[in-house]
Amino acid sequence: MLVLGSQLLNTSVMSLQTGAELARIKIPVIDPRTLTIVAYELDGALLDQHPSLLRIADVRELSDIGMIVDSSDEFIGVDDVIKLKETYELHFPLLGLAVVDDKKHKLGKVEDYSVEVGGFVIQQLSVHRPILKSLGDSELLIHRSQIIEINDTTITVKSGSHEAMDPIPHAVKAYVNPFRQPGSAQPEAIQIDKD
Repeated sequence: MLVLGSQLLNTSVMSLQTGAELARIKIPVIDPRTLTIVAYELDGALLDQHPSLLRIADVRELSDIGMIVDSSDEFIGVDDVIKLKETYELHFPLLGLAVVDDKKHKLGKVEDYSVEVGGFVIQQLSVHRPILKSLGDSELLIHRSQIIEINDTTITVKSGSHEAMDPIPHAVKAYVNPFRQPGSAQPEAIQIDKD
């Protein structure tokens, strides 16, 4: 299921043990190398340390009442997990990044994104178009497979002109059986003679 990233902000984090709200989602911690949300920074009066993080691996379920965790023991500090600390200190700001195509044409800025809630992988970017280009369409949806490069200021995506030159880029492809090892020929049919 896809959910807009903006819908997850200010979501309640609920305890499975007590049924009470422990905190609220403040901002996502996004790994730009994989374009996944690895944790959320939390906000709330009951937190022991600031900043407190909730790793995605510790979320039991995302429901209509919020993110459900076992207890407040799931909340960690920035220094508790080295790999998470490295990602947190990148302070990767996905929202507001400029989006250009591979020919350096400006497409707009990231306004929101869609997250697949099973693994919190960012699947699509919602790009707000510049004023002159927004006359035809005010927003672009860019799938993660179109992204070529991500840096601190810009996301580069594949240009649409390649598709215009080849209107049916994937018309005929040979089907490859993933269960058959290459080079291991198997008989297509066995003929049995009947007397």
